[in-house]
Amino acid sequence: MTLHAPDHVRRIAPYQAGKPISELAREYGLSEAGIVKLASNENPLGMPESARQAMMAAVAELGRYPDANGFELKAALSARYGVPADWITLGNGSNDILELAAHALVQAGESIVYAQHSFAVYALATQEVGARAIVVPARNLGHDLPAMAAAVAPDTRLVFIANPNNPTGTFVPAADIEAFLARVPASVVVVLDEAYNEYLRPEDRFDSAAWVRRHPNLLISRTFSKAYGLAGLRVGFGIAQPELTDLLNRVRQPFNVNSLAQAAAVAALADEAFLQRSYEINRQGLDRLQSAFTDMGLTHVPSYGNFVLVKVGDAAGVYERLLRAGVIVRPVAGYGLPEWLRVSVGLPAENEAFLTALRGALA
Repeated sequence: MTLHAPDHVRRIAPYQAGKPISELAREYGLSEAGIVKLASNENPLGMPESARQAMMAAVAELGRYPDANGFELKAALSARYGVPADWITLGNGSNDILELAAHALVQAGESIVYAQHSFAVYALATQEVGARAIVVPARNLGHDLPAMAAAVAPDTRLVFIANPNNPTGTFVPAADIEAFLARVPASVVVVLDEAYNEYLRPEDRFDSAAWVRRHPNLLISRTFSKAYGLAGLRVGFGIAQPELTDLLNRVRQPFNVNSLAQAAAVAALADEAFLQRSYEINRQGLDRLQSAFTDMGLTHVPSYGNFVLVKVGDAAGVYERLLRAGVIVRPVAGYGLPEWLRVSVGLPAENEAFLTALRGALA
């Protein structure tokens, strides 16, 4: 049988997730308990107990559909970010928000702008809708916003900006983003993807949600998968003015965030102690990994996220040797960085296990 599908769909290379612990254990005959996974930028503390309890309480209602409008979660987000509840779109992870924007705003043949070495989902979302990708060369492995503004074409409908950026860990200061927003035509929607925002140092943080009041073409994307420790529940959200939010909801699946995810997210959002602990563990881990890379003579990109991009030369070979040692990291050749590996920050013992294995893999 010959299946008929659009060429732009057949050209999509499916997203490659980090290797699961169970898969590595099966492949190499290793014990799952001894494997260290630092590949997917997950929170090494796991789920907060507050979210676990909220999720278990919600189990009793699993015979019913989730609240399609996410009233309680939207109310909590509205209070946290100081925006009306109807400015919020819930997503099955922040990936969902990114893809909703492409499907709602871009027709086949129109263009989307994003940076070289930026999140893989931008390219996937572009291909899904048959759009033309305008990929702007990176500057120092980060976003070159003046060049991205200059690259906006008459048919550009969407611009993706990751801040901090995955997989490089680079960061664009608030003033540079504001200048970019002032320069981009009002007809072009800018998606500011802030999946790692909670890991920023206090001096680097800014209230991007407040910008939405001044820029009707701005969509802020956030997630509960990283600092809040809910990666397995898949819950994210977008903040935008009602005209844009309305369009996103027209293409959103009606029950895209399940009941357990909504309950856990409400609890996690209120758990300031867990969020602070996540931040502190990450800062300590970043300092340890980056100082170790310097001591080992390895080039790395100073990171603003919960991962570090490090240059190891034969990245494919080093990655394979790390796997055999029971350590999973992330190769990033698919991002145009064949000599680099991305390493998530783990707990102190996990970071040390990785560094020991890395020394052996390089030797």
